[in-house]
Amino acid sequence: MGIVLNQSAKNIAVTYFGFGIGAINALFLYTSFLGKTHYGIVSFLLSAANIMMPLMAFGVHSTLIRFYAKYKEESERERFLSFMLLMPFLLIVPITIITIFGYEQIELWIVKDNPTVEPYLWLIPVVGLFMGYFEIFYAWVKVHMKSVFGNFISEVLVRIVTTILLCSIYMGWIEKDTFIYCIAGAYGLQMLAMMIYAMYVKMPKLQVKIPENVKDIFGYSFFIILSGSVAVLLLDFDKVMIPAYEEISKNAVYSVAIYIATVIAVPSRAMLQIIYPITARLMSEEKMEELNDLYKKSAISLQVFGGLVMLGIFLNIKELYLVIPGNYEAGLWSVFLIGLGKFYDVILGNNNAIILNTKYYRMVLIFGLLLVAMMIGLNMLFIPMYGITGSALATFISIFVYNTIKLLFVVKKMDLYPFTANTLKSFGIIAVVFVAFYFWDFPFNPFINIILKSVLITISYVYLNYVFKISADINQVLEKMVPLIKNSLKK
Repeated sequence: MGIVLNQSAKNIAVTYFGFGIGAINALFLYTSFLGKTHYGIVSFLLSAANIMMPLMAFGVHSTLIRFYAKYKEESERERFLSFMLLMPFLLIVPITIITIFGYEQIELWIVKDNPTVEPYLWLIPVVGLFMGYFEIFYAWVKVHMKSVFGNFISEVLVRIVTTILLCSIYMGWIEKDTFIYCIAGAYGLQMLAMMIYAMYVKMPKLQVKIPENVKDIFGYSFFIILSGSVAVLLLDFDKVMIPAYEEISKNAVYSVAIYIATVIAVPSRAMLQIIYPITARLMSEEKMEELNDLYKKSAISLQVFGGLVMLGIFLNIKELYLVIPGNYEAGLWSVFLIGLGKFYDVILGNNNAIILNTKYYRMVLIFGLLLVAMMIGLNMLFIPMYGITGSALATFISIFVYNTIKLLFVVKKMDLYPFTANTLKSFGIIAVVFVAFYFWDFPFNPFINIILKSVLITISYVYLNYVFKISADINQVLEKMVPLIKNSLKK
């Protein structure tokens, strides 16, 4: 876990820095300067583009990671990388043709209930293309174990550009409508930056040659298109469905709730950037004992990190909504439901990476497709009944069922299990801290309340995890940090 902890620590720092900027944008600048209608439109467009991303990428971002380690000769790797860059055009070209000739019909279907999104619909496939090739170049960087700067581009760049654009609205330099087009341009800038860095890490020698195992590559890529679409649908389809039943402005309220809850998954996102390629390598070398060890360690470490973040959010959520401009409190229950779903994602460690690198990976697709159908049905049932809270409930149920199936699949087929006795201890600590602080609020300004409460929660939580030795890796890090802190205080 040495390289994992090293790069994970850097990735976590970068990711939280990006999320800090994103939090300012999502919770304060969007809500103050853009307004609910335009905020809802941006949320809808980006969610729709994210749903298109697996198609535009042709699944190459995962295929590259899975197969790269299998090539031993440099010439084979060069041929493979060149093929990965060109392969997405097999879908991009027909999608572009369909979009051009079927645009009016697509437009009629989407905008009949929310005509305000009509001028921006063409941005969906464009941003989807930017996202797709960004993920391809990001995977290019990951296989060379250079994830930290790539993570900076992924998590920070667009958010900084967004901050500048939102401030430009406030200063009167651009209009709200112009902002939406500029956001699309920001994703183009992100893709370009990642491409330049990928070329810096490993400049390809472009060659139009088909790899010998092209049948396996296409088979796996088609699977990733479908399974990736399933994963994205579970995350973003609710924001696409809400405008069919509610005003587009409700998407803004839901987006704020989603953003708050998504912070729980930050440790997972950061650590898995480096764990995914390591998992692929261990499985290709059939080192199952090392893989099992990595599985357990990643799961418990992420549970500890994710538990702390979840507690910080859940125990401060009422005060947080007090400081967010505008009336966004309707998303409070959505935060709890989506947050619990995200935490379940987190505690499964590198479960996804294991599944995607087994010979059984196609079986998971069947479950995924059934669950997407279930999620759509639940959204259609719950949104008219409970509004955006109903959408959050549908998403939570779908994520819970989907993750449980994947967990049982890995346990049964691979004889790998992520949980240990420390998993139960960790749940116990989370429960104790939650009960101890849920009804405890300081009678101060909400900002001060959040800061003081967060400090106490962190100290209590970290101490209990250290004393009960929940994660050996985290304890090692803490034991190294304590002397450094003592020495700095002496100075």
